[in-house]
Amino acid sequence: MSDLKEFGRHLSKAVPQLLDAIIVRGEGPYVWDDNDRRYLDFISGIGVTNTGHCHPRVVEAVREQAKLMLHCQQNMAFHKPMLRLMEALREVVPDELSSFYFTNSGAEAVEGAVKLARQATGKTNIIAFQRSFHGRTVGTMSLTASKTIYRNGYQPLMPGVFFAPFAYCYRCPKAEANPNDFGFDKDCTWMLDELRFLLRSQTAPEETAAMLIEPVLGEGGYVIPPARFLRGLREICDEHGILLIVDEIQCGFARTGRFFAFEHFGIVPDMIIMAKGLASGMPVSCVAARSALIDNSPPGSHGGTYGGNIVACAAAEASIRVYLEEKLAENAENLGEKLLARLESFKDRFPSIGDVRGLGLMAGVEFVTEDGHSPDKAKAKAVQKACIEEGLLILTCGTDDNVIRWIPPLIIQESHLDEGLAIFEKALEKTV
Repeated sequence: MSDLKEFGRHLSKAVPQLLDAIIVRGEGPYVWDDNDRRYLDFISGIGVTNTGHCHPRVVEAVREQAKLMLHCQQNMAFHKPMLRLMEALREVVPDELSSFYFTNSGAEAVEGAVKLARQATGKTNIIAFQRSFHGRTVGTMSLTASKTIYRNGYQPLMPGVFFAPFAYCYRCPKAEANPNDFGFDKDCTWMLDELRFLLRSQTAPEETAAMLIEPVLGEGGYVIPPARFLRGLREICDEHGILLIVDEIQCGFARTGRFFAFEHFGIVPDMIIMAKGLASGMPVSCVAARSALIDNSPPGSHGGTYGGNIVACAAAEASIRVYLEEKLAENAENLGEKLLARLESFKDRFPSIGDVRGLGLMAGVEFVTEDGHSPDKAKAKAVQKACIEEGLLILTCGTDDNVIRWIPPLIIQESHLDEGLAIFEKALEKTV
C-alpha cells in the first residue's frame, strides 16, 4: 500500500490532492482512510453525494441492476432504468421540459446543450457569465470564466462566446460607490443594462443562440444573485428569441432547499443541465429541454458510447426517489437556515469574514483582508487546513480562492451540522 501511495503522489502532480490519505470507505456524511481515521465530509464529492455515501437504496439499485446487465448502449435500444429515470425526472422538472437525453459528465451535458441550442435556433453565439464554471473540455472551458487556470495555455478556444457580468452584489462596483441606490436589496438594473449593452455592442440577438448561466455560482464563489437578475434574463431572452439554459450541475438536486435552484427565482428555462447529484456518485448527466428544440434537431446529432449507462440510470432513479421521499430539499432548507445564522454570528466575531451567503445547504464564507474588502486567499486556505486537521473536509472556491464553501450531504442531521460548525469555529479561533 505504501508503494501505491507513493505512486499516487506522483500522479497528484497532474491532479492535486486535498488530503494526503487513502480513502477506503464512506457512510452517510463520513469517510474513513486506510488508518481508520474518520472525517466529516462536507465536500460531498463536490456536490455529488447529496444522498450521503452509500445510501442503502442507491446501493441496492446498483447491486440489483449489476446482476442483470452492466451496459446497454442507448442507441441500440431503450432500457427500463432509463425509462424509469425519465418518469422520475418528469416529476421534478417543469412540465414544459418534456424531452431528455443522457450523457456521462457535466461537461459533456453542457456541450450537448450548446450543440442543441445552435442546431435548434440556427444561430451561433453563446452568452455566458463572469465567474462561471461549466467544465474543462475545450468547449466548456471556453464558457468558463471563474479562474484563468482552467483556460491558461489552451488558447485559442471555441469562438462565438461572450461574457456578461454576473450579479455579484457584494463586489458590485456600483454598490461600492453608491450603496444607497445599488445592491442586492435595491431595485437596480445595472447588470441587466450591461447585458443589453453586450447585445448591442458585441453579439447581436439575431446571432445569439442562448444564454448559459448557473442560477447560483458554484466554483465562482457560491454567489446568489437577486431574483430580479434571473427574471430579467428570462425577459431579455424572450424579447430576442434567445434560449435560456440553466446549469444546475452543482446547485441542483435539493441542494438549495428547492429541487432546482432556478425555482427560487420564479423562472422556467428552456433547458436544464444536470449531473453531480443526479446519481449519488455514478457517472450520468442529463439535459432536459423543451420538446420542440429536440424535434428540430436531426437524429443522432449527439450521443456517446456510455451515455445513459444502465447501472448509472438505476442509481439516478433511486436517488431521485430518495430526494423526494426523504424530503431532502426540506431538510436542506431547514438546516440551511441554522447554518447561515451560525455563520453570520461568526462574521460578527471575526472581521476577516467579509460576507456570508447561501441558499439551503449551499453556503459561502468570503474572507477579506484587514482593509475590509480585498480578497484574502491566505486566510481562507488557513481555515480550510485547520478544519481538515480537525477532521472536517471542506473546500474553497471563488476567482481568488478566498471563499469557503459548505456542501454537506443533504441527509445530515442537526448533530452533524453542529459537529462541522464546532470544528469551523475552532479553526477560525486558531487561524483568524
